[in-house]
Amino acid sequence: MGQRYRAITERLKTLGLATVCQEAHCPNIGECWGGGTATIMLMGEVCTRGCRFCAVQTGRPAPLDPEEPLKAATAVTEMGVDYIVLTSVNRDDLPDGGAGHFAQTVRELKRLDPKLMVEVLIPDFFGDVAAVDVLIEAGPEVIAHNVETTPGLTRRVRDARATFDRSLKILDYIDKAGAGRAPGGVDILAKTSIMLGLGETEAEVIETLEALRAVGTDVVTFGQYLQPTPKHLAVVEYVHPDQFDRYAEVAREMGFVYVASGPLVRSSYRAGEYYLHAHIDQMRQEVRA
Repeated sequence: MGQRYRAITERLKTLGLATVCQEAHCPNIGECWGGGTATIMLMGEVCTRGCRFCAVQTGRPAPLDPEEPLKAATAVTEMGVDYIVLTSVNRDDLPDGGAGHFAQTVRELKRLDPKLMVEVLIPDFFGDVAAVDVLIEAGPEVIAHNVETTPGLTRRVRDARATFDRSLKILDYIDKAGAGRAPGGVDILAKTSIMLGLGETEAEVIETLEALRAVGTDVVTFGQYLQPTPKHLAVVEYVHPDQFDRYAEVAREMGFVYVASGPLVRSSYRAGEYYLHAHIDQMRQEVRA
C-alpha cells in the first residue's frame, strides 16, 4: 500500500471520483497507485450494461456531475503524473453515451497541464462514430476500445448489446479519423485488449488479431481473466506464460505497433510506457521506410 497509495485514495474520495482500479478489483492496484498512477472512471460507479466478466455495479446511474471533468483534471494534476487513462461505465441512458463529458475532461486536463498525455478507454457508443469524433476533437494521444474476447465468445462474455463487429467498426474509425489528430500532428493510436482463459483456442485468438490488424488497430494487450466474484464467469483455463509470449510474438509479426502480454497485464497497466514505446517503434519504422 504505502503513503502515496493512501494519499491518492484520500484525494479521490474527497473529490468524489471513482477509479476502475477499485471498481473492477484490479490486481495491480498496489503497484500502480504506489507509483502514482490511477485510471479515473468517469460518470459514476453504476453501469447500464451487465457484462459477465466485470465487477462494476449494474443498474440505473445517477445524473452526470457537471463539475466532474474539472474535479478529475484537478486530481490528476495533483498526482504529478505524465500520462493518465480515463475510462467510464457504459452510459446508454445518455444521448451521446457520455462522449461530451469524456471530451470535456480531456480538455480540462490539457488546459491544466498541456504536457500531459491522455488515453481514453471508451465504450462502443452503440456504434455512433459522431461520438468518437467528439473525443478526437478533444485531442487525446490514445483512444482505446476493448473487444475483450474472441468473436465466438462475445455473446457469452459481454453484455448482449455489445457485438464484436461493432467494436471493430469503432476501432476502424479511430484509426482512420484519428490520423494526424493527436497533439503534435501525430496519429491517435487505436488500442484494444483481450482477456485469455475464457475458453478461446489459439486459432480463435489469431483470427481475432487478424481482424483487429485489418482495421488498423495499433496496440493490443493480453491478460489473464480472473473471476472477480462467484457470480461472474468462471475461469476456464489459467494460460501458461509461454502462451502469452506466443501471442505477443504473433501480434508483433502481424504489425501491431506495440504489444503487452502477460497474466496480470490489463488494458491500462503501464499505459504511458506502452505509448512511448509504440511511438518510438513507429518512428523507427518510418526511418527504415
